[in-house]
Amino acid sequence: MSLRETLQCRWGPNRRPPWWTLPIAALYRTVTAARHALYRRRWLPSDRLPVPVIVVGNLTVGGTGKTPLVIALVEALRARGYKPGVVSRGYGGCARTPMLLDESPDPRVTGDEPALIRIRVRAPVAIGRRRAAAARLLLDTGIDVVIADDGLQHNALARDIEICVVDGERRFGNGRLLPAGPLREPLSRLNAVDFVVCNGGAAKAGEVVMSLHTERAVSLRDPASTRALESFASARVHAVAGIGHPARFFAALRAHGVAAIEHAFPDHHAYRASDLDFGEGVAVLMTEKDAIKCRAFARENWWSVPADALLPPSFFDAIVARLVRRA
Repeated sequence: MSLRETLQCRWGPNRRPPWWTLPIAALYRTVTAARHALYRRRWLPSDRLPVPVIVVGNLTVGGTGKTPLVIALVEALRARGYKPGVVSRGYGGCARTPMLLDESPDPRVTGDEPALIRIRVRAPVAIGRRRAAAARLLLDTGIDVVIADDGLQHNALARDIEICVVDGERRFGNGRLLPAGPLREPLSRLNAVDFVVCNGGAAKAGEVVMSLHTERAVSLRDPASTRALESFASARVHAVAGIGHPARFFAALRAHGVAAIEHAFPDHHAYRASDLDFGEGVAVLMTEKDAIKCRAFARENWWSVPADALLPPSFFDAIVARLVRRA
């Protein structure tokens, strides 16, 4: 077991972290607070775009459902007359300069999540470590609102609306900062965001309820070919998940009666064909994020399982109302 896996085992509720992580967490808190103060007092500059910016992020390491929410937000804003674009760091990709994604992005270059968003919703997507520079590439595409995927801690890009996504099952673990716990920022940061979205589990007062809906599988070799998840219930199936919280994907399959042989990989794993060599003819179900990286060597019986974020329409209406006030 790696050091990171060992620490993650101690991040759960009511778990005490190793003693040596506490002074590091205290230093991390001091540095984080100082950095926020520098931006708040404008001693460090935040780049303000000529269009509104919506940031979708979280307080914890690991997956909480940000990417499905970004996709749902793009679709909801389009339905309400907006032309959204998405900016991302491009984590896991090898690109070193800001770039716009084309219609067939290579996840090895762009990162898996930006590639998934670009292919899924066909909206303009830009990546770059300097998100403000990347976001400016979107302006020439005709967008009128920018959605920043996983940018809550990236203060160099000024924002108009902040959305924090919370894993409703794991919540905030032991409530401690890295590396003593899973938090990137103190829990007090929630008081400053505009919306807290709870993905699964039991939402707290004031949180927006979100659920991930899965019902079909899509062939990697032929995207026009789909099957109901229940059709895999009586078959021998392998399930692959290289996301922040693989257990969520496996649980979704079980909810449809699919008792798969589970294979959890690290988040943003760079797959090789040998990783999925489970035998000819055996069905393999994987998340969309994994499928983006496996299409080049996909076999006949490999399937992607899309997850759609379901949220109340009033949430999107509230976002639009804030955009209107900003204009």
